[in-house]
Amino acid sequence: MAITKFEDLEIWKDARILCHKIRWITENTSLSKDFSIKDQILRSSGSVMDNIAEGFERDGNKEFIQFLSIAKASLGETRSQLHRAFDSGHIDETKHKELTDDCLLLAPRIAGFINYLLKSEFKGIKKKLF
Repeated sequence: MAITKFEDLEIWKDARILCHKIRWITENTSLSKDFSIKDQILRSSGSVMDNIAEGFERDGNKEFIQFLSIAKASLGETRSQLHRAFDSGHIDETKHKELTDDCLLLAPRIAGFINYLLKSEFKGIKKKLF
């Protein structure tokens, strides 16, 4: 199956699920009142899926790889924010482990996709704007 839109990418789908889970904890735990951590974790988790999407839409491997690298870095930031949320008592150990594990599973998949693109002869499709 050819991937024709970023919504077809499994890494984007998983980043979206993670973002949804993060949104849930920001609305249903005491994290809802810790505006600093709440805002930062929402932004970093959203950045993962958004950078995958933006890189895909750039149409060239070089830029796509750059945006995937940013997405992976945002995933690391999200994981750090999860530690802060746990250390502050906003999430329990079970939720902390679940979400941290989600991050740890997604990171090497993004890295693997970067490596695939680095080795790929396909360099992207240039679209006509007019």
